[in-house]
Amino acid sequence: MRLPNASFFLFTFIVGNHTAMFQSVSSYFATISSTHRSMILASGLCFFWVLEWVLPLCRFSYHKTKHALLNIFFTLTTILVNFSLAWALVATSDWAVANQVGLVQWLGASAGISLLIGLPLLDLVGAYWVHSIEHRIKFLWKFHMVHHADTYVDVTTANRHHPGESLLRAGFTILATLLVGAPVWLVLLYQSMSVVATQFNHANIQLPQWLDRMLGWVLVTPNMHRVHHHAFRPHTDSNYGNIFSFWDRLFGTHKNMSVENIEYGLDVLDKTKHNDFSYQLGLPFNKNIKTDY
Repeated sequence: MRLPNASFFLFTFIVGNHTAMFQSVSSYFATISSTHRSMILASGLCFFWVLEWVLPLCRFSYHKTKHALLNIFFTLTTILVNFSLAWALVATSDWAVANQVGLVQWLGASAGISLLIGLPLLDLVGAYWVHSIEHRIKFLWKFHMVHHADTYVDVTTANRHHPGESLLRAGFTILATLLVGAPVWLVLLYQSMSVVATQFNHANIQLPQWLDRMLGWVLVTPNMHRVHHHAFRPHTDSNYGNIFSFWDRLFGTHKNMSVENIEYGLDVLDKTKHNDFSYQLGLPFNKNIKTDY
């Protein structure tokens, strides 16, 4: 009898380990608590906040804590919207799985294949699509302007979204869940990764150029996303991705720009009010603000 060779045992070991890993990941995120999800957000915020002191790209002349207050307020409203609609997200996922609706359900995909296919597609619909649409429809753009109004982009800018925009993004996440047929564990894994990714790509940190370029072929890096926060078009209308950078490359919305030439904020806004609570909250309804969209 011919015995299996070493390559067979190595392959079996790797596949077996990956299967166990996917099962562990899916089990954890299928039952993850709101407390754990909040801890992921808070831990990422604290980690990049400290890293900004150690490896800053820009030496902003601002009071870092005072600047963060408005952004933290909008982060809390984003959390409130997402947690309030969590039931709808879970119900959509459960319905899709029970009725075999969505791509990964039609494929009968394993946990590993669901992750490889579903995660990028959730990012496409739940982040790239909705983000690009916000830049093309005037009514939606005025809500999204609150995010672009920050003239000191750092990790706290990551979840600076007007509550109206948070509702829209939550709706697209539900749509993405339905189209993908994503099980609950995959949806909650995606949301957790999305939070950390957006904190990473907004962080005021300087990565080595070689590392930024290497990561940038797959992931949205700080240098890539800074271009999106440039005050002037057409660079504002580029680099819409959140987790994966290849969607921008695929759809032709990827742009490069020297970080030294980037000016944060928007040219159509009063930059002295970038941290004014009433101005920012009322920005979508301010008829004095002109926009080409």
